[in-house]
Amino acid sequence: MKLKIAEVPGDGIGPEVVGQAVKAVDAVCRKFGHSAEYTMAYVGACAIDRFGDPYPEESHKICMDSDAVLFGAVGDPKYDNDPTSKVRPEQGLLAIRKKLGLYANIRPVETFKSLLYKSPLKEGLVDGADFVCVRELTGGMYFGEKGRRDNGDTAFDTNVYHRFEIERILKLAFEYAMRRHRHLTVVDKANVLETSRLWRQVAQGMEHEYPDVQTDYMFVDNASMQLIRCPKFFDVIVTENTFGDILTDEASCISGSMGLLASASIGEHTSLFEPIHGSYPQAAGKNIANPLAAILSAAMMFEYSFGLMEEGKAIRKAVAASIEAGIVTEDLASEGAKAYSTTEVGDWVAKHI
Repeated sequence: MKLKIAEVPGDGIGPEVVGQAVKAVDAVCRKFGHSAEYTMAYVGACAIDRFGDPYPEESHKICMDSDAVLFGAVGDPKYDNDPTSKVRPEQGLLAIRKKLGLYANIRPVETFKSLLYKSPLKEGLVDGADFVCVRELTGGMYFGEKGRRDNGDTAFDTNVYHRFEIERILKLAFEYAMRRHRHLTVVDKANVLETSRLWRQVAQGMEHEYPDVQTDYMFVDNASMQLIRCPKFFDVIVTENTFGDILTDEASCISGSMGLLASASIGEHTSLFEPIHGSYPQAAGKNIANPLAAILSAAMMFEYSFGLMEEGKAIRKAVAASIEAGIVTEDLASEGAKAYSTTEVGDWVAKHI
């Protein structure tokens, strides 16, 4: 199979970790007889610096013409530290989601036996935790009307959801639950927010279509506590954009490192695969960033965009082997053990594949 991939490294550590994911993809292609064609595209601060636009039309065309997007991260301190800036790297990420119709973000959370000690939670709580967060990605406050009034002293962000947006993300979440352990938790704030009351109303109306799925409802404040208190309770979690952004980052502490969590954003056009850790500018250029989340995102790409399950499994097995062998970057290295560089980890995983 010929794979047309948009390579979108972005900012900060993005180019370094995406580079290692590309090594893994190429190794899989050699092993299974595929070929990969990469086209570079710019999104984020690098696109602003180059084109004056965080998601230029040229980058959008490349993404639309590709089978999948392998994405790094966006963000740069020079914009983070300037709240008055009108053009920001994050606008590129929101634009790519909107223009590609990426309405669903899928984030698996799982644990590795040899890294349980890295979690700030007790091993007994996290050992065996394995769930998926399904986050609505193109609605809510991030895309609602926003602005300032009263000479800038009053700010507002509007949270809007339409029934069709809620129905399509819930349908996807129910279907995920059917393929897993048939347990779905809908997270909202229906005791306060009108949008959440619509979410709950729609979910309750869809329950009869999936009678084999145990469906429960949880306010977001309680859900944020239960993720830490009993993470093994969850199988599939579905929620709106803002809540999902916060809860999925919180969930990263279960596995012990943000550098282990991959994600897929799927929807109407080309699907996008990215690590959840962000641009981490403090580590950029130092060859110390953990590339495993980016490499695991490539595994999701094989599975979701191309239906190549064995190829995805080969990457997952190589990542697990690297962790077991201690071939990891400084964030995962045991006390007193050698910490490997970003490129060394990428090379080892590719060779193992």
